[in-house]
Amino acid sequence: MAKYKVTFLPDNKIIEIEAGSTLLQAAEKAGVLINSLCGGDGLCGECRLQVVSGRAMADKNAIAVFFKDEIEGGYVLACRTKINDNLTVRVPPKSRTEQEKIILEGTSIVYSEPEKVELHRQTGELPVSFDPPIKKVYLELLEPTLEDNASDIDRITRELSKISSYPTFEISLACLQNLTEKLRAYDWKVTVTFARHNGIGRILAIEGGDTSSKHYGLAIDVGTTTVVAQLVNLTTGKVLGAKGSHNSQAHYGEDVISRMVFACVRGSLEPLHKAVITNINHLAQSLAKENHIEIGDINAVVAAGNTTMSHFLLNMTPCSIRLEPYVPTTVVYPQIFAREVGIEINPQGILEVAPSIASYVGGDIVAGVLACGIADRPEVRCLIDIGTNGEIVIGNNEWLVCCSASAGPAFEGGGTRYGMRATRGAIEKVEIKDGKVVYETIGKAKPRGICGSGLIDTIYELVRNGIIERDGKFSTSRNDSRLITEDSETYYILANPEETENGEAISISESEIANLIKSKGAVFAAIKSLSDYVGLGFDHLETIYVAGGFGSSLNIPKAIAIGLIPDIDVKRIQFIGNSSLAGARMALTSVAAFEKSLSIARKMTNIELSNYAPFMHEFVAALFLPHTDNKLFPSVRYSR
Repeated sequence: MAKYKVTFLPDNKIIEIEAGSTLLQAAEKAGVLINSLCGGDGLCGECRLQVVSGRAMADKNAIAVFFKDEIEGGYVLACRTKINDNLTVRVPPKSRTEQEKIILEGTSIVYSEPEKVELHRQTGELPVSFDPPIKKVYLELLEPTLEDNASDIDRITRELSKISSYPTFEISLACLQNLTEKLRAYDWKVTVTFARHNGIGRILAIEGGDTSSKHYGLAIDVGTTTVVAQLVNLTTGKVLGAKGSHNSQAHYGEDVISRMVFACVRGSLEPLHKAVITNINHLAQSLAKENHIEIGDINAVVAAGNTTMSHFLLNMTPCSIRLEPYVPTTVVYPQIFAREVGIEINPQGILEVAPSIASYVGGDIVAGVLACGIADRPEVRCLIDIGTNGEIVIGNNEWLVCCSASAGPAFEGGGTRYGMRATRGAIEKVEIKDGKVVYETIGKAKPRGICGSGLIDTIYELVRNGIIERDGKFSTSRNDSRLITEDSETYYILANPEETENGEAISISESEIANLIKSKGAVFAAIKSLSDYVGLGFDHLETIYVAGGFGSSLNIPKAIAIGLIPDIDVKRIQFIGNSSLAGARMALTSVAAFEKSLSIARKMTNIELSNYAPFMHEFVAALFLPHTDNKLFPSVRYSR
């Protein structure tokens, strides 16, 4: 079969690939990371490339995702363009997958109003009872005598029983096979690693001498967008470091639905499983190297992720999750050896996964509830995690209810021509005053697009200045040089061509504003439906916690003003960063905390909004700025 060379600009990476392959396959082979929200189905339009030289076989059906100027400029979809010539292509800024602003739990950003809250179990602090589920203890055993000739393993379990509450212990054959020689070679002084398993002790390893100080664990947030890990000293409870990376599964689809479609319809499960395991292994190796420890001294991993991510992590088929009646394989995951799924730590190290609630409310939310303490106190509080799905929990120490609303990709930069994730050059803050647009970008770089928090700011500023009406449509009486109309669509220019990285104006259209209003309406309708379900008004919520990377850049007053979150005193709305990671670390360092996560999962009632009739009514009512019912937003007054 003929082969052709493809050169990717601006990285100048060159790859040789078989004729008939797609540009997306060539990019993967070349190590060029390109956005692909739909996993290569040609639907999202995110993998657009510009053909600089050579003849490309573009799919005629893909023309619908491009504007006229893009077609004339040689733009194609990488997933729908076959290679039958030597090509040079340019990857535009919006199509590049780059490192995002990753929340490693807390954040150094200082907020004015509301202030960022420190989780009551934050980095550096120990849980209420520091009692890791996996322990490593040094034992000095008495030598056998005729009067005390118990077996070698009985001598060990007898000592372990004195320092633990486990009624009995199980041990693998591998630990037994060289135990006799080891005990005698080390003068009956050994270190035993054991874990809690099904209510009893599980002896994982027996080492000669005192190695008890070499005992570490990983807490991991397996997010749809990012994977974040913390390295924890399981002897002291101290967090030694944290690292994050973009989830490599994004190549197969940017959201969980497209990834499930890839795994279950178009491809297979294995690439998605392998992608997230590779992420975890790279993070583990990097953290170990930076902290001068051996990877084999990491003895435990506790991971938290949504239900689909947990299935991918454990190499379990997620196909029934996306199909009615939306049933996962399991919501409580077994303790396994990390090596069983390919995680490269101590071969006898264990992996625990935070329990899920339902198909679209997972262990990340359970870990979040654990971290912010909703289930610990009688006051009614709320947790909101906004992403492609908006997960909401309301409750206290007696009851918990939750739901998931599909917000779409809008808050993560999808669904708009210039939308992008929170990477370098993304506009994240916007203010319009006297016709002038003032913005801030991530990394103080030239604008390349606009991320979710910037879109929220933009909607607020447009309606506050009378540029759009409360239904999201541009004011017809407005005379503004930033308003332009092309191909029967009206746009508002946020950044002029001379300001941007690629010399192209960054704008937002009326149809894109309509999509954003639908997204914010879905989130608010879910919160309202859940509070109505339990018979409580927003004034009964002592605190609303906002979790995740999106919340870290969110301007709360503006989010209230467009009707995204309830109109309550901003002092009762608190940012908590990566609560999923915080909860995973708590479970890693405390048996009681892990047991608490199981209790939270059992206690939580999930409301399927697709079957909850009031939700659609609330959704329609929320398709207005801020809402069709002004009484729900008494503090919102748009000054013109």
